[in-house]
Amino acid sequence: MSARLPGYERWLGRGSLFSRCLELALKEGEGSRALWEAMEYTVLSGGKRFRPYLLHASVMAYGGDIEFAAEPSVAVELIHTYSLIHDDLPSMDDDDFRRGMPSNHKVFGEAMAILAGDALQSRAFETILDEGYVKRAGAYLASRLALELAKASGASGMAGGQALDMTGGQQDEEALAAMHDLKTGALISFTLRAGALIAGSQDLAGADRIGVLVGRAFQVRDDVLDATSTKEQLGKTPGKDAEQGKFTYVTAFGLEGAKDRLRNLLEMAEEEVKVLPGDGKALLAAIGLLRA
Repeated sequence: MSARLPGYERWLGRGSLFSRCLELALKEGEGSRALWEAMEYTVLSGGKRFRPYLLHASVMAYGGDIEFAAEPSVAVELIHTYSLIHDDLPSMDDDDFRRGMPSNHKVFGEAMAILAGDALQSRAFETILDEGYVKRAGAYLASRLALELAKASGASGMAGGQALDMTGGQQDEEALAAMHDLKTGALISFTLRAGALIAGSQDLAGADRIGVLVGRAFQVRDDVLDATSTKEQLGKTPGKDAEQGKFTYVTAFGLEGAKDRLRNLLEMAEEEVKVLPGDGKALLAAIGLLRA
């Protein structure tokens, strides 16, 4: 992935400010060593860092300074990872594999996996509100980003979307999109809004439009991959949606219909990016990656 995205290694690779912040966030502190090990296990299990990259790319597209992108990028990655740990639990999606490795609860047990997710969520906000970041970025920006991330990950965002997914009832495209706008799209929209805020832009409506389009495209692509990929390609158990009888973009519109929607969503997102005031090359590259 990194070879296909401009700036990836500089922003997120070894020795970057992001990697140093992530290392600090996972540095073992007080409390249970087993809990810190469980937290580190999934965070460092080989994720693509798509959301941190989007956040950096959004800062660039809005003409901002990526110096202030590292801590919020670490925070969104920690929130995303906590959601994966909880998603894999038997009470949720019940998946034994994640990123080609045994899921957190298969290694550390269900109780420790729940606690690892809880601790990563808290650690995310510690990272954004760390004294060093507040001094560098300013108290207003740090607190605003923390508020935006809280909204994106809570009952009116990711957690709310997961609740809708569990209760079912999405039997048309509108309801399906509304659910995934929260479950998948809220964190992606956060990365676009964060980029705009870091750059000092007032164009949060534009950031929201791009976030919704990319979030929906991400989910359509995920549904397509779940229906067409092997376990080795996907890094988790494929065919879970069909097995659990879930209403997805593939079941609603067929495989080719879902692919058509994916193309349309990506094209609309790209058009929105092209009118942003900064350098949109990295953001366009990230969006284009969803075609693969």
